[in-house]
Amino acid sequence: MAVITISRQVAALGDEIASALAKEIGYTFIGRKDIEARIIELGFPAEKLKKYDEKKPGFFASLAKDRDEYLDYLQLAILEAAAKDNCILIGRGAFVILETLPNHLAVRFVANDAIRTERLKTEFAWDEKQAKQRITESAANRAGFHKSFFNVDNTDSTHYHLVLNTGMLGIEDSVKILKNLKDVAITPEKEAEGKKKLQDLLSAQRLVNKLVFEYNLNINFLHAVISGDTLVLQGVADSSALVEKAMSVAQKVFPDLTVQSAISVVQDFKAYP
Repeated sequence: MAVITISRQVAALGDEIASALAKEIGYTFIGRKDIEARIIELGFPAEKLKKYDEKKPGFFASLAKDRDEYLDYLQLAILEAAAKDNCILIGRGAFVILETLPNHLAVRFVANDAIRTERLKTEFAWDEKQAKQRITESAANRAGFHKSFFNVDNTDSTHYHLVLNTGMLGIEDSVKILKNLKDVAITPEKEAEGKKKLQDLLSAQRLVNKLVFEYNLNINFLHAVISGDTLVLQGVADSSALVEKAMSVAQKVFPDLTVQSAISVVQDFKAYP
């Protein structure tokens, strides 16, 4: 089992290469629409999705509780998809969400502006101005999305195992390189470690969503971490009663784990206006 995540500039052939790679190595390609559909299926309102999905939230949207709820649903959708084994995920900060997995490969596709401009002009019958505007808007949206939700620079090459220039490499050569990288980098040991780690991440996120959406516990920035036989809850609450309730639910869900709290209690804390 391996998980490959794709980050890409617009018109850098990200979807095309991901689809061709999935076919070549027998993996499932999970695209933007698949993740969007799962987020909505999990409970996030479809009409609110456009405010957050791979773009920087507007000022008021960034202060709304919907923002944090979107992130909880997004993380769960990405982790669920990765748990299906042997898949390729594109966009939506998947490379950040899955970065601690030993069996994860993060790849980014880039190309110079002139080549991407010509690709957009050809694909959409746009003029030069429209194509360049699309490139600028896309870069700003993706940068804002990753900064707002994950506090990372998506253009920083140190987040990726490999960055490919698709202005110089075509789809076929890119697929060959990535297939070889997977075969070399993902060992059976990493696969086993990654599978266990992924199950812990998924279980922890399911607990967070249960506490937030089923029990309606108003604990801001709630996060759960499973390490060995210990589960730690993190976040900010305005009362000890909320913390105790969260601990009680967590212990019932995970009776075999030692549940600890790292939730800060701040009286009158208000994360949203």
